[in-house]
Amino acid sequence: MSRFRPARWLPGGHLQTLFSPLLRRSLPLQRERERLTLADGDFLDLDWFGPDNPEQPCVILLHGLTGSSNSLYILGQQRQLAALGWRSVAVNWRGCSGEPNHSARAYHSGASDDLADVVKHVLLRCPGRTLAAAGFSLGGNVLLKYLGECGDDCPLGAAVAVSVPFRLDECADRLQEGFSRVYQSRFMRDMLAYVSNKKRLFQHQGWHSEHARLDALGSMDGMDTFWDFDGRITAPLHGYASAEDYYRRCSSRFFLGRIQRPCLLIQALNDPFVYPRSLPQLDELGPRTEFELHQRGGHVGFVEGPLWRPGYYLERRIPTWLAAQLGSAGKSA
Repeated sequence: MSRFRPARWLPGGHLQTLFSPLLRRSLPLQRERERLTLADGDFLDLDWFGPDNPEQPCVILLHGLTGSSNSLYILGQQRQLAALGWRSVAVNWRGCSGEPNHSARAYHSGASDDLADVVKHVLLRCPGRTLAAAGFSLGGNVLLKYLGECGDDCPLGAAVAVSVPFRLDECADRLQEGFSRVYQSRFMRDMLAYVSNKKRLFQHQGWHSEHARLDALGSMDGMDTFWDFDGRITAPLHGYASAEDYYRRCSSRFFLGRIQRPCLLIQALNDPFVYPRSLPQLDELGPRTEFELHQRGGHVGFVEGPLWRPGYYLERRIPTWLAAQLGSAGKSA
């Protein structure tokens, strides 16, 4: 069992959610960037950090929607994993590394094929090394879907998923309620800019076929909700019949029972992105999955400690749990 004590000075899920991205100090790390060419010719940028010791595990880190490898929860994890003597690689989903990707295709909550390409690449680059992964929000959904699809054949030794939108349809509804509409508005602004930037790039570069694929989606006017965006952009761009079809086929809750590797789920009941009813029941989980459910913590928040020295529970808990699963010495949580 963990010992998370939510910071008293951050009552409520919204303050827990907003504190780190708005007020946490930056965490500069000197990382090695590598460009990975995917099976379809597009690319992902990977940011490596930590000692390259072949006897120690390597951890793949997956950011959330409109995030990147520069998200503070990713940088914090990389710093703590390096303190254990572990290597880590932070994945930037398509178009999230500061440069638009070269395909009309985007990243989305079901992009487990891209994760599969990353895992294969890391296995080739780090032969014989134990691999693990940690995913946050959208990255957690992709990770759990991948784990369920792989089943007994999964090459990862262990995995952690945090603040997961287990039911994408219900999360799309949740973000239309109350103050959560502020998050929805920010996400919509960033996602529409993501598509617009690619259209401009394709037109400038003369990439006519990819530009035509985006142009065929029609006007982006009047997109205010995830249902709008996923119905008019995500679904047609990635081969889904509708937003409902996309949500049904990519929601990680439907893959949990097939997960065979040690897996830790960390969630808060006051997550402003996720209804409590969207959380899985224990009988839906795989035989080696642990579900750590906290009353408080917000969405990828889990801030603890005093105001003058805030702490970040995920950066204690995840490395320690992975170390226990993989048989490596780690600091006590």
